[in-house]
Amino acid sequence: MKPYAEMSREQLLEEKAGLEKEYQKIKELGLDLNLTRGKPSPSQLDLSMDMYDLIYSGARLIAEDGTDCRNYGGLDGIEEAKRLMAGFMDCDPQQVIVHGNASLSIMYDTIARSMTHGVLGSTPWCRLDRVKFLCPVPGYDRHFSITEYFGIEMIPVPMRADGPDMDMVERLAAEDAAVKGIWCVPKYSNPQGITYSDETVRRFAALKPAAEDFRIYWDNAYAVHDLYEDDRARLLPIMQECEKAGSINMVYQFCSTSKVTFSGAGFSAMAASIENRDSIYKQMAVQTIGHDKIKQWVHTRYLKDMDGVRRHMAKHAALVRPKFEAVDRILSRELAGLGIGSWIKPKGGYFICFEAMEGCAKSIVAKAKEAGVTLTAAGAPFPYGIDPHDSVIRIAPTFPELEEMEQAAAVFACCVKLAGVEKLLEGV
Repeated sequence: MKPYAEMSREQLLEEKAGLEKEYQKIKELGLDLNLTRGKPSPSQLDLSMDMYDLIYSGARLIAEDGTDCRNYGGLDGIEEAKRLMAGFMDCDPQQVIVHGNASLSIMYDTIARSMTHGVLGSTPWCRLDRVKFLCPVPGYDRHFSITEYFGIEMIPVPMRADGPDMDMVERLAAEDAAVKGIWCVPKYSNPQGITYSDETVRRFAALKPAAEDFRIYWDNAYAVHDLYEDDRARLLPIMQECEKAGSINMVYQFCSTSKVTFSGAGFSAMAASIENRDSIYKQMAVQTIGHDKIKQWVHTRYLKDMDGVRRHMAKHAALVRPKFEAVDRILSRELAGLGIGSWIKPKGGYFICFEAMEGCAKSIVAKAKEAGVTLTAAGAPFPYGIDPHDSVIRIAPTFPELEEMEQAAAVFACCVKLAGVEKLLEGV
């Protein structure tokens, strides 16, 4: 079939009539499929069920250094947990602080601490007239929710094939001291699946921001979430590059075992320069006596090291990869050559980003919902939920079973075609 844009009005009307019949048949199926969040499937969670076999009444929950993991103490985590998380973030274990089950909580706390107490002696953000944050788009909606919650002004920065538009990042950070940070998902970005190039990482490390308290929020959410063992994306270690550039204080890193073992019952960590780390300790000492060391103990005994992590993640990939490939296969079959949408086939991560014709995303999401397939709200990958082109849609293939995902992809493709035809008919 030729591109929709090359069709006459009569041809478009004929195509629309056929699509409407197909859409009606889909609605009659009574589907109820939810693709709103990047959640592991039950089968993925089952992969780690034997982990807690390590804990039984006779288990000695003692860390390598003799710490009793059942008791208070260990503000920054047990050494073996710090070492494991350092592997996720390619940094020195002494730069790591282990936290609770969610890295999102660490990011929230880090922003909150900056608001109330400042960063390394700088003026607390709450005392400033304006605070701004750079937000690569499309990006992670929960990042944007944090900065919006604190009233921080968010500035969209377009994503390129190799990461954020660094010309724009460098200019905005250098010219405005109100710009205090940038959100980054550097490997398999949410939702596009892009991995930052070496040049992009080096340009981040070489930033010369006007604000002394500017920080790069480097979220390693998908550091080990490769779909293809023989074709993994490679990410240059940001902290090593910052050390070379003399900007080690400028970056905070975050990671967790979410989507590795149990998404609601793992542990997380951040990495920071020793100076940043010591400052963070002061707040943590007031906030907690220490996080769950039993959880750290069992994870480190189960996963052991990064080789163990990769072996475990290969099991995840075997379950997830067919779903990603099914979406790509069905979208290619149904939409290729029509000129009404494009998508990136990622090498890892948890999402597929679809870019529809301008002005069509909300219509597609609404049509899909009516047909029994619930997607993330159009606009979610943008600050304030506003996609200026109304074109980006995030697809989360992991949670449904393969057959369900195939159904959902076919429904989605039908909705894309129907919305595209309707949009083109408006102009002819």
